[in-house]
Amino acid sequence: MHTVVVGTTGVTASDVLAVARGGARVELSPEAVAALAAAREIVDALAAKPEPVYGVSTGFGALATRHISQELRAQLQRNIVRSHAAGMGPRVEREVVRALMFLRLKTVCSGHTGVRPEVAQTMADVLNAGITPVVHEYGSLGCSGDLAPLSHCALTLMGEGDAEGPDGTVRPAGELLAEHGIEPVELREKEGLALLNGTDGMLGMLVMALADLDSLYKSADITAALSLEALLGTDKVLAPELHAIRPHPGQGASAANMLAVLKDSELTGHHQDDAPRVQDAYSVRCAPQVAGAGRDTIAHARLVAERELASAVDNPVVLPDGRVESNGNFHGAPVAYVLDFLAIAAADLGSIAERRTDRLLDKNRSHGLPPFLADDAGVDSGLMIAQYTQAALVSEMKRLAVPASADSIPSSAMQEDHVSMGWSAARKLRTAVDNLTRIIAVELYAATRAIELREGLTPAPASQAVIEAVRAAGVQGPGPDRFLAPDLAAADAFVRAGGLVAAAEKVTGPLQ
Repeated sequence: MHTVVVGTTGVTASDVLAVARGGARVELSPEAVAALAAAREIVDALAAKPEPVYGVSTGFGALATRHISQELRAQLQRNIVRSHAAGMGPRVEREVVRALMFLRLKTVCSGHTGVRPEVAQTMADVLNAGITPVVHEYGSLGCSGDLAPLSHCALTLMGEGDAEGPDGTVRPAGELLAEHGIEPVELREKEGLALLNGTDGMLGMLVMALADLDSLYKSADITAALSLEALLGTDKVLAPELHAIRPHPGQGASAANMLAVLKDSELTGHHQDDAPRVQDAYSVRCAPQVAGAGRDTIAHARLVAERELASAVDNPVVLPDGRVESNGNFHGAPVAYVLDFLAIAAADLGSIAERRTDRLLDKNRSHGLPPFLADDAGVDSGLMIAQYTQAALVSEMKRLAVPASADSIPSSAMQEDHVSMGWSAARKLRTAVDNLTRIIAVELYAATRAIELREGLTPAPASQAVIEAVRAAGVQGPGPDRFLAPDLAAADAFVRAGGLVAAAEKVTGPLQ
């Protein structure tokens, strides 16, 4: 099994994906263990002093003015975890919780939190045992980090609350720890706070969304090319010299992908057969500009994610010179913004895909295709309601594009008076990514059917490879009306699993 070693300088996106989705094992590097021990010595020395230090010998948030005596500090750390584990609503996905735990471990191992090595090792042991704390949908304001979700994870380390075992059954966390020979941790000064105070949930969801969107943007370039082909459009607008004079990198990449898919097609360039059409509609002609803008947004979001993956997010933090200082690095604004940006870009990509689908189904704009791509229009409705479903998804995407980060609601008796809502931005982006996959699947379903209805004209080799692959995946071609939902589900599964990109790339080579 693949092993990810956590050091003091952060982790990579591929590390997060390996642990969250691939079940990779986690190990602490000797460097990390040494840094943990050194930082703990600083915290222990401060804890022994009579002067109050936030997070070490005081209360938290609006209660930070109270100095906590030595005999109550272990109780203080237990209490902060128990009281902050106040999430409600449905459970979040296993991969999200694993990413959340792994990223908190990443910060702990930086040596800036003051957590003992044995606590970090227990975090790794829980991940390696396949134990997943029950974390709920609601409870994070994205400042100070993802408090409630992280608290539910810390509760499991203490042997309290509920968790899901490797068999998928939810049971008391203490039972699961005992079965795997893991001792519950007894938290000491600062440790409870250090386990709760980070942007790990929103960051983990950002990393996974970026991976999914990489594939979906390639998929969207392919379906846009198929739709252009099915509409007898021109590929001249994809010429590299046209995109070189507006040098947005994403735009050039999308145009190049579409051109690669359309190579050697007999369906493109038939404007001369349809005198009123001088240019293709925007949804066809401007596909690289819209998808390219989204690609450039992804590039910016990836830069933010990389910076955050290299960060130590906690409050207070232990500095190399021995100081323990309060700070605002837990604020989720940098991550929240890009999560919202991605939701906006995804909504627009879905919107333009739906417009192409609608054009394929409209006999007045499809340049010779039957109404709704039906076998016997009137008797058959064809893909009429498939487009309704796609339109409903697009409308939902537009609602999900309303930014969460533009909202703030004060908390903690006005001590935490401006919050990021980054967790909420991440949760709605996950829904948006799911919906975008379905939208692209519907365009794929319509475009492949439309190409097959263009009898006498041979599609591009890449298009033909996609059609053959999607048919092999159980998505049926043209014919009389049938129960449509299974076809759409099969198309969705084909796109979601990367089958669309793989089929095209067998002919085109790697797409950008």
